[in-house]
Amino acid sequence: MIVWSQLSQQQQTETLARPAIADNEQLSSTVSAIIDKIKRQGDTALLSYTEKFDKVKLDSLQLADKAVVNATARLSAERKLAIQTAYGQIERFHSAQKQQDIVVETMPGVTCTLKTESIESVGLYIPAGTAPLPSTVLMLGVPAKLAGCKRTVLVCPPNENGSISDEIIYAAKLCQIGEIYTIGGAQAVAALAIGTETIKPVNKVFGPGNRFVTEAKRQLSQNIPGFAIDMPAGPSELLVIADNSANPAFVAADLLSQAEHGTDSQVILLTDNETTAEQVQQQLDQQVELLSRKEIAKQALTQSRIIVCDNLEQAATVSNLYGPEHLSIQVEDTEALLKTLRNAGSIFVGNYSPESAGDYASGTNHVLPTYGYSKVLSSLSLADFSRRYTIQELTKQGLQALAPTIIELTDAEGLDAHQRAVTIRLEQES
Repeated sequence: MIVWSQLSQQQQTETLARPAIADNEQLSSTVSAIIDKIKRQGDTALLSYTEKFDKVKLDSLQLADKAVVNATARLSAERKLAIQTAYGQIERFHSAQKQQDIVVETMPGVTCTLKTESIESVGLYIPAGTAPLPSTVLMLGVPAKLAGCKRTVLVCPPNENGSISDEIIYAAKLCQIGEIYTIGGAQAVAALAIGTETIKPVNKVFGPGNRFVTEAKRQLSQNIPGFAIDMPAGPSELLVIADNSANPAFVAADLLSQAEHGTDSQVILLTDNETTAEQVQQQLDQQVELLSRKEIAKQALTQSRIIVCDNLEQAATVSNLYGPEHLSIQVEDTEALLKTLRNAGSIFVGNYSPESAGDYASGTNHVLPTYGYSKVLSSLSLADFSRRYTIQELTKQGLQALAPTIIELTDAEGLDAHQRAVTIRLEQES
């Protein structure tokens, strides 16, 4: 247990430090070599890396149509209904985010328009790792579909049978994803960015991944013109603010729900009550033993924190300094606390709003900025699958009215050609 007000400024900074993301020369050079090989050898390199890293020899990179049919048939009605329900929830929330074009006549004869259009082609990276993630397919596939992206490509590392989980396939089917490839890792991101004989390149890649995937996204977004990524990615995070009205068992369960993501996950409890802190610690010790992934969660807890603050106002200040990916507030007066909170990817309000609801089926997106980026970046939304551009149209009268302003400003900046583009039109019409 840590008492915030007893820490020096340096100690406070160290207390809120996140687990280090591996960022070394070896990782960078390894990923760079993979990207280079994809550039030179295309499909051959993809098949080779899949055999090397995923321990499976593929005959084809693309998932066959019959695999979609078979996956749908194998899934239980209950599993399909759950995926359908989550799909509907996510679709409802994201449908409300559709943007209308904005047309403004800024002065007589001068009309400016802001238009929104979908990104033409997008790639969705779905990790396999220790568990399949159909929820991530929905979080990425639903907004891609609603935005109207003409081409949506899904990549996912294959299992030992050279396929991917039935749940992922079924979720992709609901999202009407037309291309599914059984590839993963840095090589999959490289294929999406650069293209191969089988896979045409896309404009933007979305989705989480391990450190090799993250590094590949970083390198490719910097080196491939016109290629973009969703956001920087880091380990999962949850910060809970709780007072003496909170249920310690609920708080501990929420903290563990993020701790089980990975050994580098970080969870933090801020409370103004020492008894609450002690009770949550007891619950953590008890509940972690019940988890199938308890060793992962235990490792994550070694770099997590329970911090006692003087009051909830101080807790809000600490939370804003940290800028968590997920923020849960389990206090008596949630409305008052919400007004003081600023930096978070997604906020869960009250005792009956577990973070798991947002991860799966409340309707909000679970792709969120981590590692403090919630201070400057937003949770994934429909806007991320779109691009905005402007149009302006001036009549002759509009240009005449605006010309004195443009001439004066171009004169101030010494840009004669800019000024001449205006005056030549006025002279021609005089």
